[in-house]
Amino acid sequence: MPRGHLEHINITVSDIERSAALLEQLCGWRIRWRGPSMLGGETIHVGDETDYIAVYTKGAALPGRHAKGLPLNHVGLVVDDLDAAEAVVKAAGLEPFNHADYEPGRRFYFFDWDGIEFEMVSYA
Repeated sequence: MPRGHLEHINITVSDIERSAALLEQLCGWRIRWRGPSMLGGETIHVGDETDYIAVYTKGAALPGRHAKGLPLNHVGLVVDDLDAAEAVVKAAGLEPFNHADYEPGRRFYFFDWDGIEFEMVSYA
């Protein structure tokens, strides 16, 4: 049976610089690649050696926030220091919500500027 792992997630955002900077600060990631998209616009790959999030923009204004679940429910990211991650989210002017502590870890959620929901979780 084949085995796999998640290599990347590609999300459309209104400001790739802002979104890439948030991901770098939240997870200690770096910009792996940046360039034009095959569909037009620009993409930045933010991650580590094994996986990343591709933040993409068409270069034109987006119509606004999507409803939850359209286009996705949330992106889950594991961090080693949940309190530090929450401080980054707050410093970016975003609002953490739905804090929970249950097996297998502590977590909170937040929406970014484009209405994409992130779940931050720590198993430490």
